Amino acid sequence: MRSPSVSRYSAGRLSPIRRAADLERLRDEQFDVLVIGGGVTGAGAALDAASRGLNVALVEARDLAAGTSSRSSKLIHGGLRYLEQLELHLVHEALTERGLLTSRLAPHLVRPVPILVPLETATPPARVWHRLYYGLGVAAYDVFAGVFGQGRGMPLHRHLTRDGARHLFPSLRADKITGAIRYYDGQVDDARLVVNLARTAASLGAAVVTSARVTGFVRDARQVVGVRVRDLEAPDSPDFEVRARTVVAATGVWSDDMSRMLSDVGVRPGFRVRASKGVHLVVPRSAITGDAGLILRTPTSVLFVIPWGGHWIIGTTDTDWQLDRSHPAASARDISYLLDQVNTVLERPLTVDDIEGVYAGLRPLLSGEADSTSKLSREHAVIEPMLGLMLVAGGKYTTYRVMAADVVDRAMRRLGLDTPSRTDQLPLLGADGYAAAWRDRHDLARRHGVTAGVVEHLLERYGTMTIHLLAMITAEPELATPLAGAPEYLAAEIAYAATAEGALHLEDVLTRRTRISIETPHRGAETARHAAAVMGDALGWDEAVRDREVEHYLARVEAERQSQKMPDDLTADAARLGVADVRGYAADRGTDLLDVDR
Repeated sequence: MRSPSVSRYSAGRLSPIRRAADLERLRDEQFDVLVIGGGVTGAGAALDAASRGLNVALVEARDLAAGTSSRSSKLIHGGLRYLEQLELHLVHEALTERGLLTSRLAPHLVRPVPILVPLETATPPARVWHRLYYGLGVAAYDVFAGVFGQGRGMPLHRHLTRDGARHLFPSLRADKITGAIRYYDGQVDDARLVVNLARTAASLGAAVVTSARVTGFVRDARQVVGVRVRDLEAPDSPDFEVRARTVVAATGVWSDDMSRMLSDVGVRPGFRVRASKGVHLVVPRSAITGDAGLILRTPTSVLFVIPWGGHWIIGTTDTDWQLDRSHPAASARDISYLLDQVNTVLERPLTVDDIEGVYAGLRPLLSGEADSTSKLSREHAVIEPMLGLMLVAGGKYTTYRVMAADVVDRAMRRLGLDTPSRTDQLPLLGADGYAAAWRDRHDLARRHGVTAGVVEHLLERYGTMTIHLLAMITAEPELATPLAGAPEYLAAEIAYAATAEGALHLEDVLTRRTRISIETPHRGAETARHAAAVMGDALGWDEAVRDREVEHYLARVEAERQSQKMPDDLTADAARLGVADVRGYAADRGTDLLDVDR
């Protein structure tokens, strides 16, 4: 636990000094709970355990949210599809979490976004049926949110005529719709939420170390008592042991590997996880005229068209993926599929030339008998395949807190403790006082000599931690400079990512702490040199390190561009793997299993 003399913000700084101290803690302490995986579930589990007073560590092989948790549809939603499938418990659970995030836990990061359900042209009886069917579904969604959702936080749905729908979304083809229903869900910058979860856990005393790869379990007879870890920022250093009373693996699409590592003692997985690839496109806001998002049915999945600042996010696909899990690649086929689907309802069809960014992520789905990944379970499971080791997998981004609480409950029982989860009452860093800060944003701008637009931009990304970025700008005015090639971001945000948010590499700041890699047509190539200079000043990089970081980032961008021209998954995967990971992390192609300490 942190000292009462240290503020939450100071205790939650993931600085280079903090990383070095936490590495020493990993070597020297025995932890109550050691979490493997720095995605939303792992960070959520670390926060849950730390908030119960446990001694906690989190290790992540790459960066916070480096995998699935930075590549979602950026939605916090109850799931209209689950309502249609009568999975009411999933809707209840997700809408409860949505209400908590928007009203209490992270109102600076999760906010309402309007979404239209277009009603397709059809015969008069079919039109009546469509409006009744979808209308009842969205009405039930609102009822669930109001009755069970811990505070609605969202406006009620509304029925629209064809003219009303096109007034709100002029780019809709008039001949394709008879009207629409508008409802609201939550939007989030997924990677930033994970960073805030990890920092909030750190503020409660958790050791948080990225670029720390688990290379094997430490066992005492038939019990897991820790892990072996390699510091990927010091690759020539030997692996070291981290001791823990309980190990929690929140490793997403790598979950099967955890069980496989114990196969020598006859441990069976208990569940299997399949990876489903979801691809998203990012296009400029000017490419589509509309003031709300869209949700559309497709033959294989649900398609969202979601406003995202000065851009639109279009996705997603839902296809089985059995290739590289560290860097899933979008192919030309994926891109063509998304364009074809969205163009069925747009007056001006989108083309490849409209695309600014493309990203692909892998959903960890609990495997069953279904042939299609779209039919696999979005529920989660917690198992203990061996004494001392808990695995949590499945679920979805919105319900990360429930998954985290469930696995920590299991760990608490093993430790003989019964302190309940309290994360439903614990605002993340930046949430406390957010409403007042937003109300007083013009005064804050005047006091610090910046525009109100700058303060609004920072508040929507950092909440009340905005004061720390403004203090940095006051101390170093050059940090108020917009980034080259991405003028909506400030140099201060790069410096802050390096000194307070655990960013270790240029890729971390351009793809996760900011979204420059998907929000600019150059994919961050024109920003890389400026960002490396700012980050280098903050971390003490010499010119050789700065050049190496830029070269790696540019090579990564080029490899992704090439993969997106390939006709299928196999060739796209091969093109993307042409660039080594900046951390020297071995590409995971299903053969790189971790060693086991017997």
